[in-house]
Amino acid sequence: MTDVAQWMSRQRWYASKGGVPALRTIAELDERTDEARVLTRFVIDDASTGSVLYQVPVTEHEQPVPELEHARITTDDADADVLPSYDGPHDPAYARWLLGAIDHGAESLAPMGTVRSARVLRGEQSNTSIICDTEDNGTVIVKVFRVLHHGDNPDVTTQQALSAAGSARVPRVFGALRGVWPDTGRPDGTASGHLAFAQEFLPGLDDAWRVALDDARRGDSFAAGADRLGAALAEVHVTLAGAMPTEPATAERIEQARTTMLQRLETAAAEVPAIAEHADAVRAVYARAADARWPDLQRIHGDLHLGQVLSAPEPRGWVFLDFEGEPLRPLHERSLPDVPLRDVAGMLRSFDYVAGALAHDPDPVDAAAWAHEAREAFLDGYARGIGADVRSHRAVLDAFELDKAVYEVVYEARNRPTWVGIPVAAVERLATR
Repeated sequence: MTDVAQWMSRQRWYASKGGVPALRTIAELDERTDEARVLTRFVIDDASTGSVLYQVPVTEHEQPVPELEHARITTDDADADVLPSYDGPHDPAYARWLLGAIDHGAESLAPMGTVRSARVLRGEQSNTSIICDTEDNGTVIVKVFRVLHHGDNPDVTTQQALSAAGSARVPRVFGALRGVWPDTGRPDGTASGHLAFAQEFLPGLDDAWRVALDDARRGDSFAAGADRLGAALAEVHVTLAGAMPTEPATAERIEQARTTMLQRLETAAAEVPAIAEHADAVRAVYARAADARWPDLQRIHGDLHLGQVLSAPEPRGWVFLDFEGEPLRPLHERSLPDVPLRDVAGMLRSFDYVAGALAHDPDPVDAAAWAHEAREAFLDGYARGIGADVRSHRAVLDAFELDKAVYEVVYEARNRPTWVGIPVAAVERLATR
């Protein structure tokens, strides 16, 4: 495992940056194709930062493959017993095997067909995506999950439900691949989860963040686009409420949400004095929300902002991406029914961030009025699409928007201190409204 450990430590998706991997393989799937031997290794890294389970797909060839040298794992060509091995997602032989496994698996929604060419999408941090040109369905993107968890991946199951219901608000889903591995911590000694996820590839489209930022910089109104965006999100929520379980917001679930909000507030107040000054007012907002009527809980996006939406040509319009939920929440929590107002609040904060980003430009732009107009138009579109005025839940919406701003305060204080004023201003505004 020495070669694998050295190679893993250099990968963008390796979690314990700067550490030395302490690896042990707990399971291995061994498949042979006409082109290569395909190994799917389940590898635990017992690093000092905590154990993490990784999926490490590997291909082995009888002879070195020069065009895969950049993805080479093994280093010793002198050892005749060690076959040249490569990072699977970079090898078209692995892509052909993977799409075949998805097409013939239990979670296939539509066959993708034969792979003509394959390449890895650059720049990803936590997963590896393969862009595949297929004979039957054009270009497909297959996300290979590097870090594995037991249970359904909400990014997969939520988009599967939307696609199966005929929604065009997400890229068309072709299918997913599930795996099983040993887990001594579970009663039956095994765990299972999603290994890969295939859907339509939509290249060359701007995301809503770029569209909104360009409009705001020019001083062009985004009201019409924001209205359509609100209606599109409402369409997603309505479809999910019909396709996946819903449940009432019980007193217990409301109290759990409030407790999480208060914990975030304590962290922010300890790190940013400006938040401590408003802590009592923030708590009062959370208390009012806890006493208000909440809408039913359902599956939602969970981490929505303008960067998670693509601008496709009409009549399709806005397309939503990445339904994995808030990265810091445990996977099982991200699959639970949640408050749809959490998504609404996330988008409202994103409009504020457009104005904040332009204020930090070398040539600053005052987009405060632009952001206010976009926020109101978004709420109008959402209310029309959902069939109810979201403003009737203002106390709950304010609490979720405030909680998101508090979360942003901690992030900015730790990563971009010069930007911390953007969410701090939102906390002050929402806490004193």
